[in-house]
Amino acid sequence: MENKVPFYQKISYGATDCAGNLLYVVISTYLLYFFTDVFGLSVGIAGTLLLATRLVDAVDAPIWGFLVDHTHTKWGQSRPYFLWICIPFAFFTWLTFTTPSLSPKMKVVYAAVTYICAGVCYTGIATPITSILPNLSNDSKERVVLNSYRMVGGNIGKLFTNLTLPLVAILGAGNDRKGFSFTLAIFGVVAVILLISAFKNLREKNVSNLKSIPIKKSVGAVKGNWPWILLVSANLIYWIGSNVMSSSQIYYFEYNLHMKYLVSVVGALSFLTIGGMILIPFMVKISNKRSVMIGSLIVSAVANMLIHFAGGSVAAVIVLYVISSIGSGVACSMPFAMLSDTVDFGEWKTGIRASGFLTSIGSAFCIKAGSGIGGFIPAQIMGAFGYVANKTQTASSLFGIEFSFVWLPAILFLAACIPMVIYGKYEKNEINIKNELEARRAVQA
Repeated sequence: MENKVPFYQKISYGATDCAGNLLYVVISTYLLYFFTDVFGLSVGIAGTLLLATRLVDAVDAPIWGFLVDHTHTKWGQSRPYFLWICIPFAFFTWLTFTTPSLSPKMKVVYAAVTYICAGVCYTGIATPITSILPNLSNDSKERVVLNSYRMVGGNIGKLFTNLTLPLVAILGAGNDRKGFSFTLAIFGVVAVILLISAFKNLREKNVSNLKSIPIKKSVGAVKGNWPWILLVSANLIYWIGSNVMSSSQIYYFEYNLHMKYLVSVVGALSFLTIGGMILIPFMVKISNKRSVMIGSLIVSAVANMLIHFAGGSVAAVIVLYVISSIGSGVACSMPFAMLSDTVDFGEWKTGIRASGFLTSIGSAFCIKAGSGIGGFIPAQIMGAFGYVANKTQTASSLFGIEFSFVWLPAILFLAACIPMVIYGKYEKNEINIKNELEARRAVQA
């Protein structure tokens, strides 16, 4: 069938997010810790740096979207960026975790510049990963399946980032600065190979007759596109909560549980989230995308809150963390599939198919803004409660760490459910929109 995507292309699509996560998850999980406990920045400066650079960097998301919408090559519209950006992405991520000897002021400048460059390049990869999905198939169900492959691939990449601390210890031989640099060099090479492979294998539809869209028209695709607005709102709140949790995770296990090594253990166990992602097409089939996302957010929030009541039981903490991760993983997956439907809605409503712009805001912007805000908030909370790096923490600072890791993510996950409740009335009309668009394209052909 025309809308059926070959298996090898599904695997290749999964490889794109595997490559992206292999590098970016290291940033979102370990960068605050790296800045404070390895590079030597204060927690206040590190948190402010994460917020300021990420918010500045987040501005590039719509720019990458515009670039994709204006790209027309023999290779397609989104696909070429996997080839063009893979090496700069790997290089600047490596630089971010490579620490030359510098004065305190120059450390801040170096950290900001390398972090922004790595983030800009990540958006150059993340935007086409999402914007290519509406052009891989016109079938909404096939897109859900493709997105499941992407999410599984992304979680495989995330799984391998759990080797970060062990590799830092082995390759650095006691020198964490050297260990982080060597580790990111290895991850970078693997990411480049995966992205070039995806470039070679993927093929795009719906792009042969598309013309370059003026920036004003791309922005116009947002007008009246309420499903997109609601989905972006929910996704941004989710990513803030997810990054608050991931940024404070290493502190919680090191200072509250006194078991820093568990960071890699629970990270490895989070591969179980793949099971939830594999089941997404089935869950959507018996329910709908909105309900699956709301349910997964609630599961993650409840599991998070129960961690507080686990007391000193490390086993209970690990089990609840894994359950929270499964819910979070499913919740993370859903917007990427649903964004394709909002692109269709925008085309149906305005006649403008701005897949690059709409998906860049809905995915890369949310991820990066969420990363900046999600890294800033726990840094400020821990600083306010008296956290001092590499010292025995007070009861107050331990509470600040626990609040950042346990309670705040749960509150944000529940808040993300609110716009998704409203989204339901738009989801009911997707089949009619798809049929009308196909009729329009048949007339234009």
